[in-house]
Amino acid sequence: MNEPALDGLVEALRRLPGVGVKSAQRMAFHLLQHDRDGARRLAQALLDATTRMRHCQRCHTFTQADVCATCLDPLRDARLLCVVETPADQAALERTGSYRGLYFVLMGRISPLDGIGADGIGAEALLARAGDGVVEEVILATGFTAEGEVTAHALAEALRARGLKVTRLARGVPAGSDLEYVWIGNLSIDGERLSGRLDNEPRKVKTLKAGDAHAFTKADIVDWLYVDRPRRRMHGNFTACALMTREPPKEAAALRKQLGLTCSS
Repeated sequence: MNEPALDGLVEALRRLPGVGVKSAQRMAFHLLQHDRDGARRLAQALLDATTRMRHCQRCHTFTQADVCATCLDPLRDARLLCVVETPADQAALERTGSYRGLYFVLMGRISPLDGIGADGIGAEALLARAGDGVVEEVILATGFTAEGEVTAHALAEALRARGLKVTRLARGVPAGSDLEYVWIGNLSIDGERLSGRLDNEPRKVKTLKAGDAHAFTKADIVDWLYVDRPRRRMHGNFTACALMTREPPKEAAALRKQLGLTCSS
């Protein structure tokens, strides 16, 4: 259809994430044919939001005031500062109801392929905020994507250089799942990860000797498997014996001997 107004509406709807041409056309036809009142309300809501919403002067999240309600909440623990990539990430953490500290929203992440460096995500503003003398711990809650990990690493180095404690969100175990079948990368590697955050310090791995397996916990064995055998991160079973069944026979036998394990065939 060669209708400029309709084509303009379709193109505008295509700007939404995950919306292609056909989806945008369906939305446009629905609004025009069945819900013109809803279309007017949507247009007014978009106009109001783009006109009134701004960035908080302290944490950079979206707000209608100069400082958001979270930053002004006196019941928040100002010693904790959680760094997230987007306001959507902040909203997700707030829904858990388990975090009562303050936030800093980067509004992006480091992405060398896209030409976005530390300067493009407000790193200087974060360092200034974290160095206000009140913040004691910075929790890096960036995503576990390649870009998120790079962002967390770069920020951790800069924050630690200023004498701040830096922790990372733990990789959680899905609710209702058995540990035996959980991807090993999601399992707790040390005590700090069990408490919900992981200190970004190099892990010290205990030396496992044949016949001494009784002196080590399952967490120690998983730690050994995870750190000294990175290839085994892709295995989904928690128990060492189950892991052995996925190894070549000679290597499995050597590993069972080193761990002092007795596994039934």
